[in-house]
Order: sequence, then structure tokens, then C-alpha cells
Amino acid sequence: MLLNGYNNDLIEAGCDEAGRGCIAGPVFAAAVILPPDFSHPELNDSKQLSKKVRESLRTIIEEEAIAWAVARVEAQEIDEINILNASIKAMHLAVDKLKVKPEFLLIDGNRFKPYKDIPHLCFVKGDGRFLPIAAASVLAKTHRDEYMLKAGETWPQYNWKNNKGYPTLQHKMAIQEFGISPLHRRSFNYNLQLKISFG
Repeated sequence: MLLNGYNNDLIEAGCDEAGRGCIAGPVFAAAVILPPDFSHPELNDSKQLSKKVRESLRTIIEEEAIAWAVARVEAQEIDEINILNASIKAMHLAVDKLKVKPEFLLIDGNRFKPYKDIPHLCFVKGDGRFLPIAAASVLAKTHRDEYMLKAGETWPQYNWKNNKGYPTLQHKMAIQEFGISPLHRRSFNYNLQLKISFG
């Protein structure tokens, strides 16, 4: 059973990202402040949930959260500052957009840079331990998937509808055939023993 928070005396925001392991598209992050009494039997790490459950939870979270926000860092900037820094920046941007200022940040993962004067703690697999992080994981994942589905209409050859920018074999074969798109991360090691066109 996931915990409502780490310190219930503080206004806590859970933060998580989606798309860190992709080779195309932005990295997304979300920050969520839930009511102290919030609970939902299905809320968990978004990777453990079906698409249908994630979409249902997204609606519930966005309606019932005290505050929530989603932000992204584009592929070009990921190439410039690296994916770890881009993921952290996306979390900072999401916290920036919250309409209620949190007093404490719960971060999924083991790396983070302090955000202004707000204390934080990192938790490996925190999206399976704390409801606010799990909620953030659901929003980051569903908003990113939505973005990649729309982008896939422009670049259908990469099958982002199904792979969402992750390096599946089909995605790599499409890169071999068509080269990379403007949404591909050029800093990724495309060591596919293929000839890649950077156009």
C-alpha cells in the first residue's frame, strides 16, 4: 500500500519524469500535490498500469489534486545538457507551474538538484512507495504518450503510436531506412552498425 506522503505536516509535491530512456521526443515531468486524505486502490507506478487505468487515473488526479503541473524539455536541449539534467530541469519547470507552493518535494529516483529553498528527498522506485510520486508518474507518462501519438501523425514511419519513442527494434530499423527526425535525440548512441542520416 502506497503512503500518502513522507511528512503529513507539510505541503508535499511528488515529482516524476517520463521518457528518459527514449531516443525520440521530449522528456516530460509532473509535479502533484494531493489532498492529505486522497486514496485510490489502483494508483501505483505508471509502468505497472494498463493504458486504460492510466487514462482513468489521469482524469481523477487532475480533478482532485490540490495542484498539478506538467512540463517538458525538448530533444535539442536534452542533447545540450544531457538527459539527467534535462529530467531534473523538467521537474523544476513542473514545480514552477504549481499554483500552490509546496513545502517539501518527494522525488522519484536517486538524483536531483535543489529547487530554490524547498527541501527534498529522493526515493528509488518512489512511484511505488508514495501516492504523490505515483500520481506524478501517471501524469508525466500520459501527457508524454499523448504528445508522441500526435507527433506520430507527422512522422508515422517511426511507429511512435506503439513505441512512444523508445528504442524498439522496429524503431531502429525505421531509423536505418529513413534517418532521424527533428524529434530524435542526436546525442543518443545510435551504434546500430547502421548508416544514420542526420540530414
